[in-house]
Amino acid sequence: QGLQQGLQQGLQQGLQQGLQQGGIRVLRRQMTQRFGELPAWVETRLRDASPEQLEAWAERLLVVSRLEEVFEASGGH
Repeated sequence: QGLQQGLQQGLQQGLQQGLQQGGIRVLRRQMTQRFGELPAWVETRLRDASPEQLEAWAERLLVVSRLEEVFEASGGH
């Protein structure tokens, strides 16, 4: 039972990492199409982000006019 639980946990972690990396790839592509080449600090922020942050940034990307605004804390939260 311990082995199966360990395998399941490993699979879940791998899936989460894959989803996060996929999310980073999509968000990076969207940002690049909208704002051009991304500065190094953006790459760092994307790499260190939680899935929740990536989701919030993806939503904010739709309404901001400058790249920096994507990463600014939104007023209501």
